[in-house]
Amino acid sequence: MSNPLKKLASQTAVYGLGSILPRVITFLYSFVLTYIFKQPSELSANTEFYAYISFINILFTYGMETAFFHFSNKIEEKERVYSTALISIFGSSIGLSLLFILFSGSIADFIKEPEHVNYIIWCVLIVATDAMMAIPFARLRLNNQAKKFGALKLLNVTVFILICIFYFNICKPAYLNEPDSTFAKFYNPEVGVGYMFLAGLLANLVSLLFLAKEFVNVQYVFDKDLWKQMLTYAWPLLILGFAGMINETFDRFILKYLLPEDVAKTELGIYGQCYRIAMFMTIFTTAFKYAAEPFFFNHAKHQDSKKLNAMVMKYYVLFCLFLFLGTMMNLPWLQKVVSENYRSGLGVVPILLLANLCVGVYWNLSIWFKLTGQTKFGAMITVMGAVITLVINFVGIPKFGYMACAWATLASYGAMMIASYLLGQKYYPVKYNLRSIFVFTFLALGFYFISTLYSDMESTIIKLILNNILLGLFAFIFYKLEFDNLKKLKHLEQ
Repeated sequence: MSNPLKKLASQTAVYGLGSILPRVITFLYSFVLTYIFKQPSELSANTEFYAYISFINILFTYGMETAFFHFSNKIEEKERVYSTALISIFGSSIGLSLLFILFSGSIADFIKEPEHVNYIIWCVLIVATDAMMAIPFARLRLNNQAKKFGALKLLNVTVFILICIFYFNICKPAYLNEPDSTFAKFYNPEVGVGYMFLAGLLANLVSLLFLAKEFVNVQYVFDKDLWKQMLTYAWPLLILGFAGMINETFDRFILKYLLPEDVAKTELGIYGQCYRIAMFMTIFTTAFKYAAEPFFFNHAKHQDSKKLNAMVMKYYVLFCLFLFLGTMMNLPWLQKVVSENYRSGLGVVPILLLANLCVGVYWNLSIWFKLTGQTKFGAMITVMGAVITLVINFVGIPKFGYMACAWATLASYGAMMIASYLLGQKYYPVKYNLRSIFVFTFLALGFYFISTLYSDMESTIIKLILNNILLGLFAFIFYKLEFDNLKKLKHLEQ
């Protein structure tokens, strides 16, 4: 029999290549943009509009992806579930896109970007094409086709980056230095950073072509009764999703309304790029989520499923703590990924790393209300988190700027994590190894605070050496305390 944890780890690794590598490439290129657009205010639109994309993506998918997972494991006729979900998403995506495009001018005026109606249209079409690919990608995950999933994600980001390089690294310099050249004619300074949105749309269209098999080889049947059941299951997830996006993105499009106009765009540009340095935790958590959600559903009926959940949680947290320390101990050189004008915002990085750890733990814990069908609790928890986010942002941003955004994110996700744990222990009790989790958490935080004692040291090299000695010590302690447990995992069978 196969080892389920080993399978989860390998699936996470493969999904990592499909989701982590593309995001690493994208984020690294976004740091390159800080050297191309040297004033933070120039990249504020990039930060703001990607926040809008994340937000309206929830509306376009309305929880149907998780509903597809749930009903595919309940109903033998999986193709009927797939075709019903696919028809639903396609119909709603087309209708919503037309509605947004029709009112794109009014929307542009409302968000104080009247000169960027084209940004709105491109972003809406990005979201629509993302939604159309959501169910096919979910089926690939459900069928453990991680390699195909990864290859298509990698294709998408490759096309995206190549188009960005064409506009920003070839055409923009040509426009500035050789305005009469052929490449210069492809660049319009009024579009500027908006070429990223155009690149994202074109990359999605290419991905749709390569997903054609997932749309063509389907016996389309729309089961109205099943669709109603799926919507009943999914609607709390829609609320959960909106509240979740408030937690994740609200700070990035409210900054410019709560700060003086002359500093708002600069603050937004700085915060947006420093937020990305916390990507290592975010990306790992995303890859883990892709692998873990179908994993938990597939193992829910097994006798030792709760024991398995507890072990997954423990090693997820320990790995995230290592990522936290690894990022913070190497920040003296990692900060160079952004140009100097953006580095004043580095104080948000440790806060956001811990916030991402909390949201990853919450995702692990949230399986209880998905497995028991009590998704209303997920909505309630996330709404609570959204309220915390809103209150701290509205109160704190005018006084503390983007630092309030970071603390709001940590407070919100921390509260959600605790609430989910307490409710989960009542409705779906799992005996988590809290002692081990707390010991390693305090150890990681302790090593980080030790590193702050000499953070003003002039020699970056000595500082990096001392930091990585602490990181190595953390890894050594982990090895000594967990070696016997890791050996037992090798013999764990499904």
